[in-house]
Amino acid sequence: MTVLALAAVHRRVPPAAGACLLSFTAFWLAQRAADVSMIDLLVYRAEGATVRAGGDLYALRTTEAGLPTTYPPFAALLFTPLTLLDTADMRTLATLGNLLLLVALVRLSLRLTGLPAHARSVLWVSAAAVWCEPVWTTLRYGQINLLLAVLVLWDLTRRPGRPGHRWAGVGIGVAAAVKLTPALFVVFLLLVGGAEALRRGAWRPPVRHACVAVAAFGCATLLAAAALPYDSLRFWTRMVFEAGRVGLAEDTANQSLRGVLARLLHTGDPGLWWVAVAVLVAAAGLGAAVAAALRGERAWAALSCAATALLVSPVSWSHHWVWCVPMLLLLGAEAARRGGRVRWAVAGAASLAFCSYALWWVPHGEGRLELAQNYGQMTLSALYVVTACAFLLIALTRSRTSRTS
Repeated sequence: MTVLALAAVHRRVPPAAGACLLSFTAFWLAQRAADVSMIDLLVYRAEGATVRAGGDLYALRTTEAGLPTTYPPFAALLFTPLTLLDTADMRTLATLGNLLLLVALVRLSLRLTGLPAHARSVLWVSAAAVWCEPVWTTLRYGQINLLLAVLVLWDLTRRPGRPGHRWAGVGIGVAAAVKLTPALFVVFLLLVGGAEALRRGAWRPPVRHACVAVAAFGCATLLAAAALPYDSLRFWTRMVFEAGRVGLAEDTANQSLRGVLARLLHTGDPGLWWVAVAVLVAAAGLGAAVAAALRGERAWAALSCAATALLVSPVSWSHHWVWCVPMLLLLGAEAARRGGRVRWAVAGAASLAFCSYALWWVPHGEGRLELAQNYGQMTLSALYVVTACAFLLIALTRSRTSRTS
């Protein structure tokens, strides 16, 4: 009787669904045991409340940490519904929403990398991906990184003739209106479209996608300006240039080139060193992305652009690196398809970087401890940047190999 019952359960709940449910439940319990604050979600709620009350959005300091508003005004408009929920319900719904967004991100990532995107694959990968440090930290803080990544990837996986392709670009535009970093994808699409026009003598879909993204960004920004004229003027004329409002550059959580240089040079402001390195990496990264797009390698193109955007941004907190999910899938797919110990080693090392939480094994926290890190500690606190630079180097090497073959 027991065997028959277990067989019936097995038919009703496939192993992949059971594993995903078990993993998500364990994750939820672990987060509750860790007493996560979801502090960024509380900031979003406070921003929405400030909008409803007609207050000064960029004078806001909220939570016990005194965190400021850092996103464009359009984001605050989107946060106003959070004020209709009590804190407990808001946290529960945010966690459930982010877990669903993770599943969506995995499905889009599998589609982008050319791997089977059927339900079983999505669920198995989601069960593992939820434990990556960027995903864990995104849910810990109640962040919106998974939503932004899904918006961008939805656009980049559209193809002419398929449902929804005419709307491709809206996701990138809306994501950039919420948080500026995805705007680099517009530059990428324009470069790809221009290169294709030079080769084939006609404007291609990437330019149309870029134009749709710009239009969506413009509409969202104008909507925010109409609703919040004073805050919009302040943000676009002043706050957008004040990177220091976001946090300390040397913070271990800052996994951008600026953060690594701040820790390496033992200074809170790497200044022109960062500008010079960021310009070089932006040129190399966009070059690799465009070359991959022209070869028809959508995954390498999209993820090279994503890695570049996170590297050159003044601040890229560790939870911004949810793009590690498609990156690891791509590296794993390359190793499975082409074989070789080196490719498997690269995929394994990248997985270890994003899933080991090793960047937190160094002195950090109050007292600006990061400014006194030794070289070993600085290496650990640069794991995401080193991994992303290696990813771009591989992409550039593929481009060179393609030209010489």
